[in-house]
Amino acid sequence: MDNPVTESTPATDPAAGRGVRAVAQEEFSFSAAVGGVRGMVEAVAPVVVFVVVYLVSGQRLVPPVVAAGAVALVAVVVRLVQRTPVTQAVSGVFGVAVGVVWALASGRAENYFAWGLWTNLAYLVGTLVTVLIGWPLVGVLLGLFAADGPLAGGPWSRVGQFRADRSLRRRASIATWAWVALFGVRLAVQVPLYASQEVAWLGTAKLVMGVPLFAVVLWFSWVLLRPAHAAQQPPAHHDR
Repeated sequence: MDNPVTESTPATDPAAGRGVRAVAQEEFSFSAAVGGVRGMVEAVAPVVVFVVVYLVSGQRLVPPVVAAGAVALVAVVVRLVQRTPVTQAVSGVFGVAVGVVWALASGRAENYFAWGLWTNLAYLVGTLVTVLIGWPLVGVLLGLFAADGPLAGGPWSRVGQFRADRSLRRRASIATWAWVALFGVRLAVQVPLYASQEVAWLGTAKLVMGVPLFAVVLWFSWVLLRPAHAAQQPPAHHDR
């Protein structure tokens, strides 16, 4: 996804503030977190096209899966031509490709969304485990993406900081529980729609519970961890 340059996002690090990196930023930008307008469009366009073509074609299988796959592929080609980062677009193509293959192989349009359901289940289990073992995922990510963390180009990691800081560990746990809840709610709503073969409603639910809820929960995590951001900054010196 693209990431616009903001006051808290240096132009030399275009990935800062994007996706889960936002938890370690001094300022939060909803636009940057979802990759900007272009990134958001690339994320939702295949699903929108799938649902629209599915309804227009009289709920046939081949037209919507082909159309969705074409849209995702075009996004990658355009980025390659423009020589812009393709990581997010390629990731999107992979998910769409799996959905297309599963739908065509089974002859069931709802299987286009099966990969997303399995992915959310894996995320739910993974995040839940991190809380239960005392290493809440959001706290780990904060350490990894901190200014002096390894994934931000720093010399060392602050991953274990919350182990000695009860307040930070508690806030990181609450933030991680919010992600567990997000994945759980998605499954609670979308699995019944998948089971009942409500393809159009399943696609609509995926859109509503996708980028918008992701951005909100990411912001909530950032709010909880703001004191940790302040602690990373050197103290200000004032003239007397």
